[in-house]
Amino acid sequence: MSQEVKSLSQNHEYLPFVRTSISEQTIADVVECLRSGWIATGPKVQLLEQSLQDYLKAPHAQLVTSATAGLHLALLALDVGPGDEVITTPMTFVATLNVIALCGAKPVLIDVEPGTYNIDVKQIEAKITSQTKVIMPVHFAGLPVDLDPLYALAKKYNLRVIEDAAHAIGSEYKGKKIGSFGDIQVFSFHPAKNMTTGEGGCITSHDNTFADKIGRMRFHGIDRDAWNRYSKGGSQHFDVVLPGYKCNMSDLQASIGLDQLAQLDAGNQKRQTLVNRYYEQFQGWEEIILPQKPAYEHFNSWHIFAPLINTAKCGLSRDEFMAKMKEHNIGTGLHYPAVHSFSYYQEAYGYKIGDFPAAEHIGNHVTSLPLFPSMTQQDQNRVITAMQYIFNKR
Repeated sequence: MSQEVKSLSQNHEYLPFVRTSISEQTIADVVECLRSGWIATGPKVQLLEQSLQDYLKAPHAQLVTSATAGLHLALLALDVGPGDEVITTPMTFVATLNVIALCGAKPVLIDVEPGTYNIDVKQIEAKITSQTKVIMPVHFAGLPVDLDPLYALAKKYNLRVIEDAAHAIGSEYKGKKIGSFGDIQVFSFHPAKNMTTGEGGCITSHDNTFADKIGRMRFHGIDRDAWNRYSKGGSQHFDVVLPGYKCNMSDLQASIGLDQLAQLDAGNQKRQTLVNRYYEQFQGWEEIILPQKPAYEHFNSWHIFAPLINTAKCGLSRDEFMAKMKEHNIGTGLHYPAVHSFSYYQEAYGYKIGDFPAAEHIGNHVTSLPLFPSMTQQDQNRVITAMQYIFNKR
């Protein structure tokens, strides 16, 4: 490292690739909840669910402990099990496939579009069999999958759709928010996401019977909410209508989420501004390949900004680039290795390297640059300047 670069890195604190924004209002709401004497599932959860229904224009919004739990419950509520197949993508966090495996079903993978990293909808129909029960697309980085042709296939073959919308709270497809239409969507409120509840997730749906089942499955199969049983007007008697799980969100978490939801649109607009500047600043750079924007109308919530490192042009591997960014006191992320490259999915389902070349190329070259609502232009300048040094553009 040159003395100039070393001096630059020493003069700045470490800049992470993501930083959660927690406002004073959020802190006050949590304190209020703690002082209320009710921190388990209760009125705050109900209020956040109603607020999400209003924001997403979804008839049902049901909070759970994580998006992973939400995906798992959704599959189980659709009776997905051994002998069934679920079509999904290898370019996702491993939780998407793990829940399919945990149900005893087979994840059937479709390669992705090289530019958007989203499932290639044009390849889906060829993989549909008599065992196919669900299509599970992933809105990668917040970019909506092309849903019209996907839902047309689902209708043609009488399949259910569970949209993995972990990245996509606030995203829109053809003027409609993800969650406001379609079948089932599952959002994540992990601390790294565009809004958080500490940990948590939400299932939105448009099927009363499905939502009814989720309501029981997320809390032991009990036929009524816990807070109704313990409130003054509630009854201690209840029935268990199915063997359920323990995936209910707490009021303490919902207290964080209420203010986070109120700040979501402003945060997503700030992300869009930062991403636009990345595109402007990197215009003409051969060392990186920027994500492509599809032709259909959409709004991307930009959970992450994840270009590819063009190793042939810059002479560095993705991992070497990430290490050099760390030398500049700047963090990056790796989202994601292609899931079929993991040993379990090769051993359990026979997947191998070479099966999904577009996903593999992305997984070997992708890196997430710093992006979060409280990121300043000075922070972003640091990122761009560091990359200029790394790629010998200064």
